[in-house]
Amino acid sequence: MAKEKAVKTSSSGGKTKKKKWSKGKVKEKANNAVVLEKATYDKLFKDVPSYKLITPSVLVDRLHVNGSLARVAIRELEAKGLIRKISSHGSQLIYTRATAAIDIPEEK
Repeated sequence: MAKEKAVKTSSSGGKTKKKKWSKGKVKEKANNAVVLEKATYDKLFKDVPSYKLITPSVLVDRLHVNGSLARVAIRELEAKGLIRKISSHGSQLIYTRATAAIDIPEEK
């Protein structure tokens, strides 16, 4: 009789429901362009020079291009004089729109 009780107690433990763990939040994969299309290229030269803050991450977010393409686009905009560099520290490039009243004459 003692053996029957021991068998019943061991088998009854598995009947309780086990906790189901959530899979967690799944981040959506970004589908950014690897090459510039005509529409994106036109938007780059039309809209980007009017942004107050221009960084590679801003271009990635707004134009949906990858990071290396954003860096190349920024270099091209700077070469054409449409934007100007504020800071380039390490890999963080910070630019702003080019305005007419940039240079302040030095006092003598």
